[in-house]
Amino acid sequence: MRLQLCTWQEVERYLQRSTGIILPIGSTEQHGPNGLLGTDAICPETIAEGVAQRVEAMVGPTINIGMAQHHMAFAGTITLRPSTLMAVVRDVIESLSRHGFTHFYFLNGHGGNCDTVRAAFAQVHAEAGLAAGGARRPVRCRLMNWWNVRGVKRLSQELFGHAEGMHATPSEVSLTYFAHPEAVKQVSMAPQIAPSGPFHDAEDFRRRFPDGRIGSDPSLASVEAGERILGAAVEDLAQDYRSFLTGD
Repeated sequence: MRLQLCTWQEVERYLQRSTGIILPIGSTEQHGPNGLLGTDAICPETIAEGVAQRVEAMVGPTINIGMAQHHMAFAGTITLRPSTLMAVVRDVIESLSRHGFTHFYFLNGHGGNCDTVRAAFAQVHAEAGLAAGGARRPVRCRLMNWWNVRGVKRLSQELFGHAEGMHATPSEVSLTYFAHPEAVKQVSMAPQIAPSGPFHDAEDFRRRFPDGRIGSDPSLASVEAGERILGAAVEDLAQDYRSFLTGD
């Protein structure tokens, strides 16, 4: 059930049986020679819809621009300032809280969002705790990175081994290819597995990793692998979402 495809009356009826909502959050940034700029938003959005079907949950609009400053040396990347992303997350939570939602499950597709989103959660909780007379409705928030769940990590290792890498991974590219097979790219990689290592800023990132990959070989990506990764992610995250709602 997608919020954007509901009427307000349907949302009110949903709230009579559940006050939880899944909120995909990602980024718009480069993902190497064959990865889509929308990868970090497409992945959690696709998984969220699968989880929602499994547990009959509501899925909110995807926050598809995040913290991507370190990718700004590559064309097409869009980034938000930390303060902007915090404000967006806070306003989404507070808007939906007003209508009766209490459990906000942010399904994340971009590691660069983590600290800022958690800071936004802290601000929401602080403002609720400091409200006069406890007047504000308490909320619960969770941030889950889809690629970190046990089933996905196990399957990524099985399918791609050390070629999974850290950025523009074959797992995430495969998932986007399953979601959008019309966008599959056939591109050769040189070297086959990209180098790894630290970087300082956007320009240093491009200097050290000129095609945008870090430690990965996304030429291994496939629609078939994406379907398997989606299944593994939905299995684990549906269970985690149920636990989140019940407080387990």
